[in-house]
Amino acid sequence: MLLYRLFLLLDSFLMALPRSWRKGVFTSLSALAHRLAPKRNQVIQQNLAFAFNNNLSDTEKGEIERYCYRNLALNLLQTMENRRNSAEDIASVVTFKNREKVDAVLAQGRGIIFVSAHFGNWELGGAALSSLITPVASIYKGFSRREFDPYLFEARSHHRMELAEKNGALKHMAKTLKKNGSVLLMIDQASNAKYGVKGDFFGHSAYHSSTAAHLASKFQVPIVGVYIISEDEKHYTVSFEDPIDVEGINEEAILKATIQQVNAMERVIKEHPKLWFWCHKRWKGEYKEIYEG
Repeated sequence: MLLYRLFLLLDSFLMALPRSWRKGVFTSLSALAHRLAPKRNQVIQQNLAFAFNNNLSDTEKGEIERYCYRNLALNLLQTMENRRNSAEDIASVVTFKNREKVDAVLAQGRGIIFVSAHFGNWELGGAALSSLITPVASIYKGFSRREFDPYLFEARSHHRMELAEKNGALKHMAKTLKKNGSVLLMIDQASNAKYGVKGDFFGHSAYHSSTAAHLASKFQVPIVGVYIISEDEKHYTVSFEDPIDVEGINEEAILKATIQQVNAMERVIKEHPKLWFWCHKRWKGEYKEIYEG
C-alpha cells in the first residue's frame, strides 16, 4: 500500500506539469527502457522476422522496435490522463471514420461486439469509443500488485467503461449483450485450441480467440473492428471496420467470422506496423522455436 501511495504522489506531481513536459518524461523513460531490455528487443526482432519473412530493412525494424517502448509509455501516460480528462477533451483530439456503420446498428437498439488490438493509443481509443459513441464492457487483467487495480478502474470507468476481470469475464460480457449493451474485446493475444480456432496470421497458421464470434452467434449482434491511428501523436482517427455478422452457430460460421476479424487486424497492422505491440510472443504456442536463441 505504501508503494501505491508513493505512486499517487508521483501521479499528482506529473499531472501538475504541462502536458509536453509529461510526455517528455515518459518518452525519455521509454528510451531508457529500450536500452535496458535486450531480451525483449530480441522478441520484437524475432516477431518481425517471422511476420515479414525477413523482408524489412534493419532501419525499419529498428524504428518499430524503438516505437514499441514509446507507444507503451504513451498508453501509460494516457491512462493517467484519462482519470482526469473529459469527453470534451477527448473529442478535441479524436475524429471517427465510418461512424455511420456503428450508428446504424445502435439506432436499432442492438448491441455491438467491438474488437481491437494493442495498437496505437488503445487507451485513448477505448475511452473515445465508450465516452463518445456508446458505453462498453471490457475485460482486464489485474496487476500483480492488487492495490493498483482501482487506479485502472478509475481511469476507464471515468469514461463509461465497465470492467470485468479475466476470470469470469464471459458471464459479464453475456449479461451486457443480453441487455443490448456493447462490449470491447482485444483479439491480438496468443490463443490455443481450447479458446480459439486456427487461421493464417501474417502467412502462418495460428490460434485466434473465437470468443467474439461465439458471443455474436449466441446474441445475434454484429462484430465491428475498431482501431486508432495517429501520424503526429496529437490528432487521432478512430476507424470502424465493416460489421461482421455470424451466419449460424456451427463451427464453419465461427471460423469464418474469426478469420474475417483477423484479416482486418492484419491489414491494419501491415499499414502501420510500428503501432502494434510487437513485444509479446504472439506465436509462442505454435512456433516456440522462433523465440529460442
